[in-house]
Amino acid sequence: MQYISTRGQMAPQHFSDVLLEGLAPDGGLAVPQTLPKIDAQTLTAWRELTYPQLALEILSLFVTDIDRQTLSAMIDRAYAADKFRSESIVSVRPLGDEAYLLGVSEGPTLAFKDMAMQFLGEAFGHVLTQRQTTLNILGATSGDTGSAAEYAMRQHKQVSVFMLSPKGRMSAFQRAQMYSLQDDNIHNIAVEGDFDQAQEIVKSLASDLDFKQKYRIGAVNSINWARIAAQIVYYFWGWLRTTETNDQKVSFAVPSGNFGNILAGHYARQMGLPVARLVLATNENNVLEEFFQTGIYRPRLPIDTHVTSSPSMDISKASNFERFVYDLVGQDPERVASLWQALSKDGSFDLSEYLPAFESQYGFVAGSSSHGDRVATIRRVFDEYGVLIDPHTADGVKVAQAFAQPGIPMLVLETALPAKFAETIEEAIGRTPPMPVGLEDLEIRPQNVVEMSCDASAVRAFVEANANL
Repeated sequence: MQYISTRGQMAPQHFSDVLLEGLAPDGGLAVPQTLPKIDAQTLTAWRELTYPQLALEILSLFVTDIDRQTLSAMIDRAYAADKFRSESIVSVRPLGDEAYLLGVSEGPTLAFKDMAMQFLGEAFGHVLTQRQTTLNILGATSGDTGSAAEYAMRQHKQVSVFMLSPKGRMSAFQRAQMYSLQDDNIHNIAVEGDFDQAQEIVKSLASDLDFKQKYRIGAVNSINWARIAAQIVYYFWGWLRTTETNDQKVSFAVPSGNFGNILAGHYARQMGLPVARLVLATNENNVLEEFFQTGIYRPRLPIDTHVTSSPSMDISKASNFERFVYDLVGQDPERVASLWQALSKDGSFDLSEYLPAFESQYGFVAGSSSHGDRVATIRRVFDEYGVLIDPHTADGVKVAQAFAQPGIPMLVLETALPAKFAETIEEAIGRTPPMPVGLEDLEIRPQNVVEMSCDASAVRAFVEANANL
């Protein structure tokens, strides 16, 4: 398996190379040169596998430059039972008839990002040890990526993490989870501005090839292909746990801001997983919903990006969207490059010519949810099923209702555990959610964070002064 860039100017590379590269040298994103296909016989054989065993089968299709035995040991460490709150690693809980909650938030930081980040940490550790080098991760977070990355990387001293977050725009739990870490290789940077502005700084510095090479800059945001590959696994897992025969389809409802989580579902479907619909759920920042309803992609300016009660989705520019557009336009890298040039110049592009293909060819439908919707949904799900969900997952549940089809299970991907968003949970059910064991004092622990203006040169100077070389 080799990887190429969505913009066509990168020579084919192996997994370990794109793992360390992050953003491709031409500004595009790494994608598989050929996507593997899974036949019915293989799906049947996978029904009895544990989650780590399934992860090995799927990831070995994408990671062909690391021997299977080594990869197996990496996966076993990533998905060790003592790291997760569910014995099965990913739980599947019913929410009424033909609806399920796919529990991908049972990891160390209580968010679905752990499912990929735990593997990413093991992959970085292995490749950097083999190459006897170090890496400086530069990333941006809207809430959960940062803590998941830091908890996965803190044990790997060949890696230093520089994580940008939008000052004042995450929940108190999310901030504390990141800022309370005192490890020497973890650097938290709170910038004035929103997530999109922080992400633009990351992309700007990652596009400076001299800086990137000198300071060995890598990425843990979902622009890193390894994260997408690891997330593909739980789509197969959810289907295997809610069907009995290979002709049965399921749908997935996915709260999405950066498009990485649902993109993994797109790849699973393209690989042959029997998926009826991929239901994209947004909050008030509904740029992606607008695209799937009109074919026009028009990211908003920072001043027009709403601060909401599902803050991890307060994103206007979806970093992974380019990978889907690459497939949509027939994997034409020149067309992709021209579209992103138009986006930079005009602030939007129009692909309405492909509107009929969104659902018929790719299964995509989309809807949005408001603060009132998510509060009401949290309350309803708790009252009817005794299950407490977080605000992002509530967005998924709300939007899923509009696209449910008789006879087809609907799996809503859990985004995070409710303890991370106590204020909204209290508004919904009248009391705060219970704190997980071991984290009762999290929000009063000493915090370690540097605040600075949303300026690429300031971030560059901080990385240069603290890089692991």
